[in-house]
Amino acid sequence: MRRGTRYGALLGPLLAGGATPDLVTRAARGLGLPERGRYAVVVLGAPVPDAAVADGPDVDGARWWWGSAEGSPGAAEVREGGREVAVVLLGPAGAARAVARLRELGAGPGGVSPVVGSLAELGAARRLAGTALLTCEPGSREIVRLDERLPTALLVSRPELSTRLLAEVFGPLLTLVPAERSLLVETLEAWLECGGSVGRAAARLGCHRNTVFNRLRRLERLTARSLSRPRELVDLVLALEVLRLSSAPP
Repeated sequence: MRRGTRYGALLGPLLAGGATPDLVTRAARGLGLPERGRYAVVVLGAPVPDAAVADGPDVDGARWWWGSAEGSPGAAEVREGGREVAVVLLGPAGAARAVARLRELGAGPGGVSPVVGSLAELGAARRLAGTALLTCEPGSREIVRLDERLPTALLVSRPELSTRLLAEVFGPLLTLVPAERSLLVETLEAWLECGGSVGRAAARLGCHRNTVFNRLRRLERLTARSLSRPRELVDLVLALEVLRLSSAPP
């Protein structure tokens, strides 16, 4: 068998999950990998750059097996519904270096799983990497780790609840004309990014602090939620994440 096909035949069942111990052992021997080690799975929503598929370890010592580079050394014929999938045996710098490498190569959007400790856990890691990918903004080239997006990952895991949350919290806001709605959303985002400082948000937006204050008060009236009440602020932040991930502009 061609080497790429053989690698796919070995890795595919592991990434699908539920592999038997015998299959894990056979795959480890066939791939030359330790059964136990520090692994991560990457799922990209766009074709992998050619530079990412290299023969041998990268500069950190990490070893990569991509799912779309047929005939390339170390490539696996494994795909996630048309998405690119990679298994990474991590080097000393861990998943952070893997993320940095993907960004340097211009890959993305992409999701990276938490680190798992064995080949037998690759199936769970693949699912979590796919969830991380879903938290990327449409049209972006983000590379994100699931652990950095856990609240958003919860939202994308239950789309029916996300839709309900958006309608319940931002319903009146969504009835505004797009330019007006965008202005209020932009102000809320700036206020959050500035740690709740109206003055710093005003400087970022290039307007008077009273303008920011008035926009935030209007948003509170429209949503019937106060930015000063922690539980209600959580509603607003999560609804803002759902809006960010929607295909329609704010």
